[in-house]
Amino acid sequence: MNRIKGPFFTIIVVAILAAIAIPILPSYYVSLMAQVLIFAIFAMSLDLIVGVVGLPSLGHAAYFGTGAYVAGLISLRVSPNFWLNVVAAAIVSLIIAAIFGLLVMRTVGPTFLMITMALAQLLWGIVYKWREIANGEDGLPGVPRPNLGFAWDLVQIQSFTFFVVLCFLVCGLLLVIYVKSPFGSTLLGIRESESRMRALGYNVWLYKYIAYLSSAMVASFSGVLFVYYNNFINPNYLSMNFSAKAMLMVILGGAGTLVGPIFGSLVVVMLENVVSNFTQRWMTMIGLTYVIVVLFFPKGVLGTIRQRLEIRRAGAATAAAAAKAVAAAEKESSEVGREAAGS
Repeated sequence: MNRIKGPFFTIIVVAILAAIAIPILPSYYVSLMAQVLIFAIFAMSLDLIVGVVGLPSLGHAAYFGTGAYVAGLISLRVSPNFWLNVVAAAIVSLIIAAIFGLLVMRTVGPTFLMITMALAQLLWGIVYKWREIANGEDGLPGVPRPNLGFAWDLVQIQSFTFFVVLCFLVCGLLLVIYVKSPFGSTLLGIRESESRMRALGYNVWLYKYIAYLSSAMVASFSGVLFVYYNNFINPNYLSMNFSAKAMLMVILGGAGTLVGPIFGSLVVVMLENVVSNFTQRWMTMIGLTYVIVVLFFPKGVLGTIRQRLEIRRAGAATAAAAAKAVAAAEKESSEVGREAAGS
């Protein structure tokens, strides 16, 4: 129960603080907040397969970019209806993930990483060259933000960020429920020992395949939010570099923590947008941050903190048990002494 309460509490607190800050902060920082939360959803979707299942991917941008492109194309050429765009993006991303998944699930480890990267680059190449539909390297400019109805207009950045906060809250809580469910526990067991889970009768391949599809759908939804936030999408958001950025967010926060990528996305976005205002070497700062985290926080910042707290709690529990055993032994010894003295 505590494992569920912790991530639940963290996500709810982040959402509440973000909602409180929107009316207070200048528009520039509200815009950065929306970007952080959108990338946090994307990074959490990647953590679902990297940290929970143990499958390192460098091609997750394929689904982020697919969601963004599908939503952008439909908004510009068919209808700006948000719900239509979300459903269409989810369906297209699911079809692509289903096809790619049949290939990548035949591999593990570095081979899995390389194949996911290659497939994402294939998709990037198609979009980059397909000028008639995707406008090639120029991308899709001028994607309008939708009107959800109910007098909720998302044109202003403040109202759009409120909507992003709501989406972040729902996606985050659903991912926590997903990971802490019996299905998620099975995924964790597969991560620890595939052979043992297979021996217990679990269809390991099917579990991993479903997790891959789930991760792709969440990533596509974050892409839909991003194209509305940015009003623009180009092939860069399908590239290996963008996948690597998401992987960096997961590693910085802590793979497998699910909420760690929220911290990772905050660090990366702040370094990219705020530090770049003061120096052109902000990429160097990201590199240094990564090196520091790897050296001093091998499981990511939140992952390492959680590990140390668990070790401390385990040590305290062991010390308490030892003290109780000593007290019991002393009590028994004193009783034996009294009996001996009485006899």
